Amino acid sequence: MSTKSKADQCFNIVIIGHKGRLQYEALLFVASLRHSSPDFKSRMIVAEPKQGPLWPKPIEMDKAIKDELIELGAEILPFESKAFGLTYPYGNKIECLAALPEGEPFVFFDSDTLITGDIDKVRFDWSRPSASMRREGTWPVEELYWPGYTAIWKSLYDKFGLDFESSLDLGKPDEYWERYLYFNAGWFYGSDPKRFGETFFRFATEIRKAPTPEMVIQPLDPWLDQVALPLVIHALGGGRPGPELDGLDGDISCHYRMFPLLYARESDRAVEVLEAISAPNRLKKVLKEYEPIKRMIYQGRGEKVRALFDRNNLPQREQKIRNILKAEGFWMR
Repeated sequence: MSTKSKADQCFNIVIIGHKGRLQYEALLFVASLRHSSPDFKSRMIVAEPKQGPLWPKPIEMDKAIKDELIELGAEILPFESKAFGLTYPYGNKIECLAALPEGEPFVFFDSDTLITGDIDKVRFDWSRPSASMRREGTWPVEELYWPGYTAIWKSLYDKFGLDFESSLDLGKPDEYWERYLYFNAGWFYGSDPKRFGETFFRFATEIRKAPTPEMVIQPLDPWLDQVALPLVIHALGGGRPGPELDGLDGDISCHYRMFPLLYARESDRAVEVLEAISAPNRLKKVLKEYEPIKRMIYQGRGEKVRALFDRNNLPQREQKIRNILKAEGFWMR
């Protein structure tokens, strides 16, 4: 475990914000950071894609949202989309890294995340990048004529000249998905966004342009970022997160994905933070413009959703939770 003191640990936090759902999630993220980690002194960056050839429609956040973000101490950082844009919006997390300060450690979070504890307590080892393990075995997808996990993942490591064997968790059985390095891209970190971003961009664009023969029947939308991310982290000397990062996806951050899912499965602390930060009138005025927030938080639907589930005995797969929410008329996105 790193022995760095809080004073030694300076890093930038970056999330994506743009018109639509993400601008409201971004505002809640920044408000939750200020609420739960008030001593965080480093830069809180909301990266915003610029309108252009790959984002032909207006994408800029509403002025009222931007004003509140700035009031909370966030910086709005525009960036250009050179490869992804509207056709693959998950690519924003790849392309925004080029706009971050070079050589300064960073942590990227998906915007649909709440900070629920003191993030300065997380002991990042910047020399060893890592990412979220709160994931299911979503890729590769088992197909009738597929070659198997080993063949597909090994073909990707070979494509970029990486050592496949050292990436494996040998404590897991062969051809079981957890044996292979696989992350949720909901958070990841590194020592230098330029190097990380260039590697991520190259791997993702090359995989999309020329999939290996072993993966030609595999879907890449929406999984491209999560296919490339393990290769990036392995290439930069990182790997699976250690216990020093347990607070992420734990007591310190909550990647809730959708508001009905938050109320269905997340901790009492996450709900408490969400409702506390959304209560001030100045934030309520803008947040209630987004229908899921209006209905789940301000009109009390979240409490009804919460009553449907036993958080000590949740369905193992997220899809089952979604199906229950849809059947009960509570699904919103």
